[in-house]
Amino acid sequence: MTETPRYTVVIPTVGRENLMSLLARLDSAAQETTRPAEIIVVDDRRAPQPPLVLPPLSVPIRVLRSGGRGPAAARNIGWRSAMTEWIAFLDDDVLPSPTWPADLVTDLGRLTTAEGASQGRVEVPLPQDRRPTDAERGTAGLAQARWITADMSYRRTALAAVGGFDERFVRAFREDADLALQVLEHGYRISTGHRTVVHPPAGGTFFSSLRAQRGNQDNALMRRKYGRKWRQRIGEGPGRMRQHSAATIAATTALLLGLQRRPSAGIAAAGWAALTAEFAWRRIAPGPRTAAEVSAMVVTSALIPPAACLHRLRGEWRARRGWHLDTPEPPEAVLFDRDDTLIVDVPYNTDPARVQPVSGSVESLHRLRALGCRVGVVSNQSGVGRGLITAEQLAAVNSRVHEMLGPFDTWHMCVHGPSDGCDCRKPAPGMVRAAAAALGVSPQRCVVIGDTGADVCAAQAAGARAILVPTARTLREEVQHARETALLAPDLVSAIELALAGAR
Repeated sequence: MTETPRYTVVIPTVGRENLMSLLARLDSAAQETTRPAEIIVVDDRRAPQPPLVLPPLSVPIRVLRSGGRGPAAARNIGWRSAMTEWIAFLDDDVLPSPTWPADLVTDLGRLTTAEGASQGRVEVPLPQDRRPTDAERGTAGLAQARWITADMSYRRTALAAVGGFDERFVRAFREDADLALQVLEHGYRISTGHRTVVHPPAGGTFFSSLRAQRGNQDNALMRRKYGRKWRQRIGEGPGRMRQHSAATIAATTALLLGLQRRPSAGIAAAGWAALTAEFAWRRIAPGPRTAAEVSAMVVTSALIPPAACLHRLRGEWRARRGWHLDTPEPPEAVLFDRDDTLIVDVPYNTDPARVQPVSGSVESLHRLRALGCRVGVVSNQSGVGRGLITAEQLAAVNSRVHEMLGPFDTWHMCVHGPSDGCDCRKPAPGMVRAAAAALGVSPQRCVVIGDTGADVCAAQAAGARAILVPTARTLREEVQHARETALLAPDLVSAIELALAGAR
């Protein structure tokens, strides 16, 4: 019997009203065998903002924050914190069908290991009593678009293989197509499922089409990454950049020649007028042709070509000189629990030969050091106080850990027992504060990574951020506490991603 796929729903949000309807639909539609393991809502509003107030659900739900860095960064924070193999991305302005959870499980259950993603079907209901506006037709194009994250599910292994979404795409534009191309280039296939979501048509404002031209910066990055035929690879037509360039050149030429009072200015002006009229009519003809719509199309058809060219030039310039991300500063220090976090736990180990690093620990520590981040160890070792291991044996094991995974910038061990009443044994904050002081950093600039609730509580009591990486010995209530108050990661590599992402 095939095991039911487990999945997490990740929803980046900027606080749209539809978010509540989306969550209610997911909660009411999910049956015991098809419900998500968790819903992760990533608040991408720029600070300061009041906390999101979400309705109580039967499905576990968490809220993370991404600091307004765009949907790509928000989705990265979401999937790296998820605990399942499948990640189902939904936008906060869609409404899943009443059978969406069951349909998703069916879609995923049909896939082979060669398929790294499953695309849902997007329906855009257009008005039946009139022709759609320019903005509404733009939204309707999502129904035929490839790989849009309005409803897109990815395997965690596929996301990890490509490093997730490229956070240089700061708008909700092209970041989904870019990810899909990366996944395909890594040898995975992408299938289309039968589940559906409804995406409402955009209302639009007078200048919304003009503001949309900022997407030409993302087009420049796509061209830089995939070459001149990138539009063909994502199933799009050639676009209008050539026509926009011609109209912009004609307008500029007419203006310059007019200032010189040269007769040829009229020829250039006529060329600009013809190109603008053709563009405006192309947008007006299929629309409702109301006075408001026609006036908006005429004005913006004159303004869009130079705006598109300016944004494209800015994107090309940024792509050529190196596209730097406006990302939060990494933590100044990351403090690790030792057993079952950095090395495989051997209870009261006295033998250095039995030290075995956990998967990903070497690479994770190397990455932190390369970024200039200090690293330390904060570990309860009550075996010394209980007489089960000598201080010399503990030092020998730590020396082996340092040899295999070091160098570490600071070590802090609590050798007291649970009943000794010390202030260093986790969940007390003493060791975390002492490690921060030894490194000369504030606890608020530290991240503590561990596998128990004591690690989380010690970090929080000291004012540091906490990330729990559960293992077989992590209690269910400890996982639930971390889900509500801290961050969860399925493995050490993902925990480092979360630490560096600046999620709160």
